[in-house]
Amino acid sequence: METKNIKAFGTVAADAPLKTLDIKRRTVTAHDVEIEILYCGICHSDLHSARNEWHGTTYPIVPGHEIVGRVTKVGDHVKNFKVGDLAGVGCMVDSCRECDHCKEDLEQFCDSGSTLTFDSPDKHLGGQTFGGYSESVVVDESFVLHISDKLDLAGVAPLLCAGITTYSPLKHWKVGSGQKVGIVGIGGLGHMGIKIAKAMGAHVVVFTTSLSKTEDAKRLGADEVVLSSDPEEMKKHARSLHFILDCVSAQHDIDAYLNLLRVDGTLTLVGAPMDPLPVTSFSLILGRRSFSGSLIGGIAETQEMLDFCAKHNIVADIELIGVNDVNNAYERLLKGDIKYRFVIDMASLKN
Repeated sequence: METKNIKAFGTVAADAPLKTLDIKRRTVTAHDVEIEILYCGICHSDLHSARNEWHGTTYPIVPGHEIVGRVTKVGDHVKNFKVGDLAGVGCMVDSCRECDHCKEDLEQFCDSGSTLTFDSPDKHLGGQTFGGYSESVVVDESFVLHISDKLDLAGVAPLLCAGITTYSPLKHWKVGSGQKVGIVGIGGLGHMGIKIAKAMGAHVVVFTTSLSKTEDAKRLGADEVVLSSDPEEMKKHARSLHFILDCVSAQHDIDAYLNLLRVDGTLTLVGAPMDPLPVTSFSLILGRRSFSGSLIGGIAETQEMLDFCAKHNIVADIELIGVNDVNNAYERLLKGDIKYRFVIDMASLKN
């Protein structure tokens, strides 16, 4: 297979900073779309992977799975994209396409394991896939998404991960008008959860450990803000919530939130704490409550989310940075020093 060298930004070791690298991309095949990358969001999983905190990284690694760009070339059999179109790539670039989950548009649960946008076995070139901290990317059109020109493109980039991660469970559990919905945590995921739940028509209650975030939560769309460390404040919402979206990736008291659910209510975890979260059986039994998890969304649902966000004028709150600021952004990400997502202006890589 023919390849070409392109410039990227990645790292060769867990303890090494990210720097400019040369990588290979395949030239387009019959069903491929080549995209010049304009913006790429920074997800916390980029940091985890670059630093091998999940103990499975293959080096060199080029992170990035929140990709927005413009189509520069298409294969002979491509039907849905043309040169000049705005396009996006999220967390996946392929799957087996044959298992029951893939046939049900749930490629994220592919029985063979979906091919991730970075640090996943590359079916075409061998080695590992390289992500969006790069000049361009080549992806099968089945895993490329249409991007509206009505929204700020830099703000759209985080929708490809944070947006679909929050939209999918809210849609699956049928959040809508007349429901009281809790969002736990105001960060990269939580701030998107607030916006999307509000646009779906829900009464949104945000739970935070910091009262200083009250005004910002209301700006994002929250109807109420609760200090989760205040037992009396929490008690006021006991047995009142239809659904809770838990966006916290640190150890926290799940029982405290389960007890806020109505009968048949559901708490869905989209944060990813490293340690097990203990749950008391009676927090579930006494209200026929459910404790569940959710992982991004399939390609069709991701397109649905992008269309929904375009309709409701929803983008992420971002800080736009140059590629040489990525290492500093990682350090700030560890400190929570961002409202609410970093996005790289990939034009900076060319310079």
